[in-house]
Amino acid sequence: MSDGPIKGPASYFPSIEKTYGRPVAEWQELLRKRLPAKHMDLVAMLKTDHAMGHGHANALVAHTLAALKG
Repeated sequence: MSDGPIKGPASYFPSIEKTYGRPVAEWQELLRKRLPAKHMDLVAMLKTDHAMGHGHANALVAHTLAALKG
């Protein structure tokens, strides 16, 4: 396991939790409930329904969908 900095979409998670006041696990569950849906449709939902910034929304969606693919 690496002790280096977190890279990729997960690097946004601390900021997402601080900015939007909900744990990442809650956001991921919300996204999973919307499946099947396209990546950009999920990003748009987070932006529209939850006033999330594009970078944060995209990171959550990318990480959630990648985890589902294994």
